[in-house]
Parts: sequence; structure tokens; C-alpha cells
Amino acid sequence: MSAPNAREIMTALVGFPTMSHDTNLPLIDWVEDYLKSIGVTPHRMPKTDDPRKAAIFCSVGPNVAGGVVLSGHTDVVPVEGQDWATDPFVVTENNGKLYGRGTCDMKGFDALALYALQRALTVDLKHPLQVALSFDEEIGCTGAPPLINAMAAAGLPKAEAAIIGEPSMMKCVTGHKGSSGFSVHIKGYEVHSSLMHEGVNAIMEAARLIQWANAQNDVIRAEPGGAIGQIFTPPFTTIHVGTIKGGTAHNITAGDCNFGIDWRFTPDDDAKARISAFTDKVAEVDAAMKSIAPSAGIELRPFFDVPGLKPEDDGSSEALVRRITGDNGTHVVSYGTEAGHFQNAGYSAVVCGPGDIAQAHQADEFIDISQFEAGEVFLDSVIDHLRA
Repeated sequence: MSAPNAREIMTALVGFPTMSHDTNLPLIDWVEDYLKSIGVTPHRMPKTDDPRKAAIFCSVGPNVAGGVVLSGHTDVVPVEGQDWATDPFVVTENNGKLYGRGTCDMKGFDALALYALQRALTVDLKHPLQVALSFDEEIGCTGAPPLINAMAAAGLPKAEAAIIGEPSMMKCVTGHKGSSGFSVHIKGYEVHSSLMHEGVNAIMEAARLIQWANAQNDVIRAEPGGAIGQIFTPPFTTIHVGTIKGGTAHNITAGDCNFGIDWRFTPDDDAKARISAFTDKVAEVDAAMKSIAPSAGIELRPFFDVPGLKPEDDGSSEALVRRITGDNGTHVVSYGTEAGHFQNAGYSAVVCGPGDIAQAHQADEFIDISQFEAGEVFLDSVIDHLRA
């Protein structure tokens, strides 16, 4: 039986509903079997605190430095509440497009990377081609750091270039913003609102922190900013609160309030200092609350921390992608990827993959067939590079 082609691999991958809140093991099992069937040794990396999830990676070619790693993720965002015209877990072709959850973000690239291994096995590689597929990218890129560590522990030589195949319309994206966020739980002290001076209103204390965020946004926007930040839209770090919930009745000081807060940092901003300023403000508000009711307080729970991708001087990844694609433009994005983690681990990293990010996470997500085919041609050229 012949090995599947790229389209057939994508069809198989999309068929697994690997939402981040659920298991991805059936997909990992399929990939593991596929790799074995074509003669490639798979390395499975279980998630240490969740046996329902795993990452997988492999390498073909000589065990020497100077190769290329193709990075993708296996999880997708939910489809609940979205109005799909087709089954989101069945690849459906219509009018030059391939519809299905993950076709664009990013099982299309995953499939192309896995298919590229077949050709890599038929040529004389001078440097290795590696494929690394992670978990939990969609909930904060938390699967990338342990995956990168596992690759090193398994003896894979560090690649010269890491290509993160997020949808970029095959453009060479050399920078993106970083992001961090907290779930904030404020525990107040309930009293009748006519005696509010004796209580602690969790909603109103949350408002102090949210207003602090508003004020900080004004301060940051007025700052001159760094040269790298100027190439982003917007050209500055932002702080955002998107959801808030709390209180039990209008005439009771709120006993609880929960909200989420997140930062999107330009790569040249001091993310640690920005976060420290917030935690200092939290400590100030927390102390004032406890002075009224010792049982009151604020709990912070980090829910993601994604480093930015900084444009590199003479980066090998950028040089390779530009040489293949012919793209000499300047491209940066404000969404996060696993590229920052690879860069922080010492890789030269770039984002380049088929599809339009505007389709990611949407109902009726799709990838243009022309983009899928362009991705296949691109990876053929990557293999030619590794033969040189």
C-alpha cells in the first residue's frame, strides 16, 4: 500500500477533533503509525501533567547540526457556537478551497511537513530535516518549551533554521508580539450596600486594577518606544481586559469578581517590568482590602506566557525563506506563535506557512488549494537546500 500524499494526510489530521480542552492522542497515534510506515523513527513526548496529550517529533538525514526543523501544532480551537456550512472535521473541497477545522491553522502545514519526509528519505541529505508537532499552542503555546527540551534530550542536533508554519500566505514573517496574561480572582467581604464602608466590594476593587490598566495604556502609548516596536500595528505594547464576572445582588457588596487581563508586548519592550508594575499595583490594592477585612484578597493565576519573535540580524532562517520565496518585504504580526520559544532556545526562527491568518479560528475555516500547493513547493525547496 502506497504512503498517503499531503492532501490525504491533511484529511486524516483534520478528522481528529483535537480541541485544546480534549485529547490529541488519536492524532498522535496516527502520526506515529505513519512515521513508522515510511521508515522514520518517531519520538513521542507525553504531557507530564495530562496523560491525554502528547507531542511528537522526528528527524531524517544525518545526525549533524545545520538542518531545518518544521514546527507545527496539533491542537485546534473549538467549533461550538460557530455556524458551519460543512462538517468541520471533514475536509470539503469547494471552489478552490479546502474547508475544515485546522485546514489553515495549522494541520495543512502539519500535513505538508509530514509528507515532505517521504521525499527527504529518497535523496541524499547533507543536513537533517526535523518535524516537531506540539500540543496546547492555542492556549498559550505552553507545549513548545517542553517539546524543544525533549528534542535536545533525544539527541537531535540543533537545527540551523526553525520554520514555524503558521499561516502567513507564504510570506517571511520575522517578528511578532509576545503576550502574557493572568486570571484575576478578587475575594471581597460581603455586607449590605448601605454599610459598604464595612465591606470590601470585589467588583469595585477590580475596577481599580482595570482603571490602572487604562492609565498604563495611555502612558505606554505616549512613550517614544523602540525601533522594533515601530514596525508593528499598533506600534506599542497594549494591556487588555476582555471579560469580567462578579457579584450576587445589587444591594450586597460583591464577594467575588473574576476577570482576565493580558499584555501584547512589542519584542523590544521590557515585558518583565510591565508585569512587575501590575503585580506591584495588585499588592497595593490587596493590602488595602485586607486592612478592612483580613479574609479579602487577590489571587493571580498565569494562564499563558508567549515570548515575542525578534527580527534577527543575518538570521539563517530568514535568509533561507527569503531565498526560496523571493519575498524581500518586511512582515511582522501582532499574534503570537511558538517561534519566540524556538528563538529563546537558541534557534534562528521565522514564521512562514500556507494560508491566511484571517481564516484561522473562523466558522468555515479554509485554505486555498493554491496556498496548499505553494506550501508543498516551498518544502521541496527546503529539501533541496538540505541536499546542498
